[in-house]
Amino acid sequence: MSFTTTELLKPARLAAIDKERTQCSILQENNQLLSSMTILRDKTTSDVDFARVFRRVAAQLMTEALNFVPTETSDIITPTGAKFSGKKQTKKVCGVSILRAGASLEQALREAYEGPCSFGKILIQRDEETCKPVCLYSKLPASITQSTVLILEPMLATGGSIMKAVGIILERGVLEEDIVIVSVLASRQALGIIGETYPRLVIVVAAVDENLTSKKYIEPGLGDFGDRYYGTN
Repeated sequence: MSFTTTELLKPARLAAIDKERTQCSILQENNQLLSSMTILRDKTTSDVDFARVFRRVAAQLMTEALNFVPTETSDIITPTGAKFSGKKQTKKVCGVSILRAGASLEQALREAYEGPCSFGKILIQRDEETCKPVCLYSKLPASITQSTVLILEPMLATGGSIMKAVGIILERGVLEEDIVIVSVLASRQALGIIGETYPRLVIVVAAVDENLTSKKYIEPGLGDFGDRYYGTN
């Protein structure tokens, strides 16, 4: 499966992967989001401002990601005595942070979701000899198979770590179609790799960049997310 420039860079849309499922939801590139992303990308932005503006983008990402949680009709009575037919989400949500950067998205999920919400952690590092991703730590809730799973990973560069994480979660019995990856920035390469292997999951992302540097950073990108968010430059 491959994405075209039109599919990936057209704002406020879902890039279709097949007729039954959508794969990549890119936030609407309005002036507010573009202003926030400009601050995040700017190398002169302070760590404090980076974290503050990131929280704003994270809230938008989580609102979009939670659209993929199943709902059912909910009939209520308003304070005026009128009937109103709305929606309520019907499934638990589990946020799985890819450490360390993924933990930065947890608070946005806690604040956005109205129903039961649990959290898991996965630590993945690259083996120095094989250059392959290796899981060093994994702690997932027992209820994860009954949940819509949001994998929290701000940056999708090569796609190696997120592919490893998806595999771990699938091994626990979670269905592919119950997985939503939430990221601030993704490379076109990562989206292609993920979509080819896992066509039934969903990726929610604020922006997509074209290239990777020789050191596998997203370009133009925003640098090392973890260092900038946690102030460890």
